[in-house]
Amino acid sequence: MTQSTTRHQTASPSTPASPSAPSAPAAGSASPSAADPLSAFLGAVALAAATLDAVRPDQYDLPTPCEEYDVRELARHIVAVLRRFALVGRGGDPMTLPHVADGSWHEAADEARAVWTADPGLLDRPVTLPFGTLPGAAALVAYAGEFTVHTWDVAVATGQSPAWDPAVLAASLHAMERALPAERRGEGVPFGPVVETAPDAPAVDRLVAWYGRRP
Repeated sequence: MTQSTTRHQTASPSTPASPSAPSAPAAGSASPSAADPLSAFLGAVALAAATLDAVRPDQYDLPTPCEEYDVRELARHIVAVLRRFALVGRGGDPMTLPHVADGSWHEAADEARAVWTADPGLLDRPVTLPFGTLPGAAALVAYAGEFTVHTWDVAVATGQSPAWDPAVLAASLHAMERALPAERRGEGVPFGPVVETAPDAPAVDRLVAWYGRRP
């Protein structure tokens, strides 16, 4: 987010990454349907993991487009948000942030995947998030968008070119346009004004621009 969600104090990101990757669609695999929130979420998490894994130790102090975070703090934030999302999937307090240990990115991804794939009925049940209550499916798409945008942040900061999944981008942008129209920006909204892009701009550019980033 341009002004990212509430800053979390968490432990350091994995350096190097844990060897156990989340079981999710890999970049370059068959794209999930834009109508499949769980696949979109898992795809976004998998790509975020791959992008974080590729960060070199000397890049953690670099600034990112998410202005309040450098790469290290943004990696910590991503882990914290993923832990929180696993917690709310279990019905926990959305304002409680579990402890995040060093080197825990893949552990957090595995935990979130386990929670959100264990019970198909969770997609239809309301879950309480820090910003409101949504059906589980809508929450998955919202967080797919957040992880995708933060993956872009890390990629820009570290000179990476992730293999963006068009279906994940389409689902995230569609959900964001409905949930937060361009007019609803300003005081109390943690997103900057929509940045204008060309109609034929890459989908990832249009997504991050809707979050207020300048691609």
